[in-house]
Amino acid sequence: MLRLLRHTEHSRTRLAALILAALAATGLAACGKRNRYEPPPPPPVTVSKPLKLSVADYLETTGNVAASKSVDLVARVEGYLRSVEFQDGSLVKAGQLLFVIEPEPYQAKLASQEAQLLDAQSEYDRQLRLIKENATSQANVDKWRSQRDEAQANVVLAKINLGYTRITAPFAGRIGRHLVDPGNLVGAGGAATKLATLEQIDPAFVYFSVNERDLLRVRAAVQARYHYPLLNGQVPAVPVYLGLQTEEGYPHQGTLDFANTGLDTGSGTLQLRALVDNPQRVFLPGLFARVRIARDQPAARLMVPDRVVGNDQVGSYVMLVAADHKVQQRRVEVGPVQDGLRAIVSGLDPDSEVVVDGLQNAVPGNSVTPNERPLTPPAVAAAASR
Repeated sequence: MLRLLRHTEHSRTRLAALILAALAATGLAACGKRNRYEPPPPPPVTVSKPLKLSVADYLETTGNVAASKSVDLVARVEGYLRSVEFQDGSLVKAGQLLFVIEPEPYQAKLASQEAQLLDAQSEYDRQLRLIKENATSQANVDKWRSQRDEAQANVVLAKINLGYTRITAPFAGRIGRHLVDPGNLVGAGGAATKLATLEQIDPAFVYFSVNERDLLRVRAAVQARYHYPLLNGQVPAVPVYLGLQTEEGYPHQGTLDFANTGLDTGSGTLQLRALVDNPQRVFLPGLFARVRIARDQPAARLMVPDRVVGNDQVGSYVMLVAADHKVQQRRVEVGPVQDGLRAIVSGLDPDSEVVVDGLQNAVPGNSVTPNERPLTPPAVAAAASR
C-alpha cells in the first residue's frame, strides 16, 4: 500500500513538471513574437497632376462704393417749412414733391409784380400812341419800355421764387431722413438750409486705384483686346468683377467707365471707376468692395487646388511625390485664383504629382503611399452638381 502511494505521488510530480516546462516554452515563444519589430506601411496620400486651363492674370484690389448721383436738397427761399411729403429713407421718383415752404408770401409777391407789369405795359402802349401824334418825347417812350421790361423780369423772378417753395426730386433715388421739421424757419438771411440728401445708387459707382506698373499692364491688355485708341477720351467697357467683404469670390460684374486724367504724384496711383447695376441695392455708399480686373490676356496655365498651396517666409510651395514615393517640397510662383484653383506661373510641370489630400502625412523626405486621382475641371464639376 505504501509503495502504491509513493508511485502515485511521483507520477503527479512528474506531470506537474511537464506542465511547467510546456508553459515556460509557450511563454518564451510568445515573448519572442512580441519583440520582433515590423515597420508600418508608408502613410497614404492622394496625388493629382495639374490641370491646364486658360486663365487671365487679375489685378485684385479694394475700392469704395459711391452713389452714381447725389444731391443735398436745400431751401432756396426764406420761409417757414410747411410740410414734409415723404417717408424717411424711402425711394422717390423724379419730380416727386418732397418739401413745401409756405407759398403765400411769394404768391402775393407774384401778384404784385404782375400788377406792376400790367401798369407798365399799359403806360408803354399809351406812350407809343402819343409818339405817333408827336404828343410825347422819345425819352418817355424809352423810359416806359424800360420799366415794362423790368416789370417783366420781376414777374419771372417772382414765379421762380414761388416755384422754390415746392422742392421736388431732381432724379429717382433713395432719400435720407429729413433734417428740418415743419414749422421751422428755413433759408433765413439768404443762407441755404439743408433739408435732406437724395442719392441714386442704382447703378452704383465703385472707385479704386492702381499703381503705375499695374496700370501699364492693364492698359496694354485692354488695347490688345478691345483695340481702342488711347487718346479719344473714352474708356472701353472693360469688365470689372466685384464682391463685398462677406461674399465669396466676385459675384457681381460691372464695367470700367472712368479713368482719371493722370497719376496722383503723391501716391503714384491712378483712380479708376466701375459702374455696376445695383437693383437689389446691395452696394451702399461708403462700403468697401473687393475689385478684380484682368491684368493680362488669358493664357494657358497649370492649375492646382488653392488649398494645397502653402506659404511661409520664403514664399509659396506645394508638396510633390517623386518616383521613389518620397515627398518633396517644391517652391512655386503663383498666379490668380479661379474657381478655387490657383494658377502656377513657374515651378511645376504637367506631370508633377501634387499632393492634394493627406497633406498631414506629406513630410518632406518621408515615404508615402500615393493614390492618384485626376482633378476635375470646374465646369465639369459644376455640371455634375446640377
